[in-house]
Amino acid sequence: MTGEAPSQETLRRLLMDCHRIAVVGLSSNPARPSYRVAAYMQQQEKDVIPVNPHETVVLGQPAYPSLSAVPGALDLVTVFRRSEEAGAIVDEAIRIKAKAVWLQEGVIDETAALRARRAGLEVVMDRCWLKDHRRLFGEQGSAAKSVGS
Repeated sequence: MTGEAPSQETLRRLLMDCHRIAVVGLSSNPARPSYRVAAYMQQQEKDVIPVNPHETVVLGQPAYPSLSAVPGALDLVTVFRRSEEAGAIVDEAIRIKAKAVWLQEGVIDETAALRARRAGLEVVMDRCWLKDHRRLFGEQGSAAKSVGS
């Protein structure tokens, strides 16, 4: 973890309170980490919105080509893209007034994280949503066990 590490309280609050979550880079391939994490999010009763210009439907939800194309407000933008692409995604999250951004494991952009924090967004970087959820809340039902991480 680099940069400002979120407190356990902040992680817990984001995991609990963020219900409408855009997953940028969500793939329809079940072998991809983005698919497994998003499927787990759905099992936790989160409203998962796929954002991927190369997909039409993922996990039964319509996919959007960009964050700006997603109708309505977003609680959280989760990023499954290379670090060098994270900055533009974070900037778009700021423009659409998302409440928080979560850069998945291996996705690190300190400058983008700073821009997001200065714009009032909460930032989690280089962490896995699924792993943190399981660590803080344990397995949530038998369906979650089949997802894996």
